[in-house]
Amino acid sequence: MQDDRRLAVLRAIVEDYVATEEPVGSKALVERHGLGVSPATVRNDMAALEEEGFITQPHTSAGRVPTDKGYRMFVDRLATLKPMSVAERRAIATILDGAVDLDDVVQRSVRLLAQLTRQVAVVQYPTLSRSTVRHIEIVALTPSRVLAVLILSTGRVEQRVVELATDLDDAALADLRLRCNTVATGEIIADAVTGLRRLATEAPATAPVAEVLAEAMSDHRSDERVAVGGAANLARYGASFDLDVRPLLEAIEEHVVLLTLLGEATTGDTLTVRIGHEGPLQELASTSVVATGYGPGNEALATLGVVGPTRMDYPGSMAAVRAVARYVSRILDEA
Repeated sequence: MQDDRRLAVLRAIVEDYVATEEPVGSKALVERHGLGVSPATVRNDMAALEEEGFITQPHTSAGRVPTDKGYRMFVDRLATLKPMSVAERRAIATILDGAVDLDDVVQRSVRLLAQLTRQVAVVQYPTLSRSTVRHIEIVALTPSRVLAVLILSTGRVEQRVVELATDLDDAALADLRLRCNTVATGEIIADAVTGLRRLATEAPATAPVAEVLAEAMSDHRSDERVAVGGAANLARYGASFDLDVRPLLEAIEEHVVLLTLLGEATTGDTLTVRIGHEGPLQELASTSVVATGYGPGNEALATLGVVGPTRMDYPGSMAAVRAVARYVSRILDEA
């Protein structure tokens, strides 16, 4: 019972501090949260929480604020995520359903996350190396020129015009299409490239198309691309975060740093929350990250999430990150 009450006190301190940016006192907790005990009992609980390192007193005669350890306990003990409102769910569907291609999906997702969470939103472009080949289409433009179309599980589409040494009739074109799909469809990029290059060697007539497709798959320029939105949201944290804004703003300019912050992609149902000093970069120790993977089915092709001060709305941010990731995954699954 005592542990449950102290957890309730910690939860109340976190919620009030996030909402007000002011250290929280025992009297305010009793008045606002209906804890069912006296201010003296709450003060005793706060003293115990401080002794255990969950809260701290920034200066004498002040209330208490959560520590990284306190935020971690708060996040780990969340029974459920904050439910998305009807308006928020409608906004996700409306904004993302209008996307016309993968770039548009990523750009819309990052703007949406920034709006929903009021944090800095980061969306990694699906990495080519983790994707699989969904389909290869080969269309005749002229008897000696074809359009090779590569469709990946990320929703990425690559098109290449290929000049052939000899003319192809319909039967030869169908055979070429079948051979390329047989060695590549359903395979991860590395294996598909190997299969296509082997096909080019074994069947010289396929070489021009097979080699062009292999080169298109080997283009890894998107593997470290990220879209960022909502940097202006940092301004709303006021003086308490001013001293820590510069490292985060610098990190926003360095995509490799942002990818390090987001971490490896996980499945869309697994949220990663790294709080303060738990992160990989000590210069960003006052920053928290909420992230998850996204991709078709249960396949995590990339990561998306939000970055902001440790004093963030964790339940709301976690719910928004999960909802957007699931919606983007569904879009990729249906592409």
